[in-house]
Amino acid sequence: MREGLVPAVLGTVVTASGAALLGSRYKLAASGILGFGLAHLVLGTIDLFEHR
Repeated sequence: MREGLVPAVLGTVVTASGAALLGSRYKLAASGILGFGLAHLVLGTIDLFEHR
């Protein structure tokens, strides 16, 4: 399995769940979840490109 694939996929799932929660009344928690998901997505993508 390619290095960085797991964080990139995990980041995509967490970002999508955070975006889905933005419409609820827990906007602060949803923003935090969205931020963590985006961080995982960016770091996983960097890792994928770095280890080509």
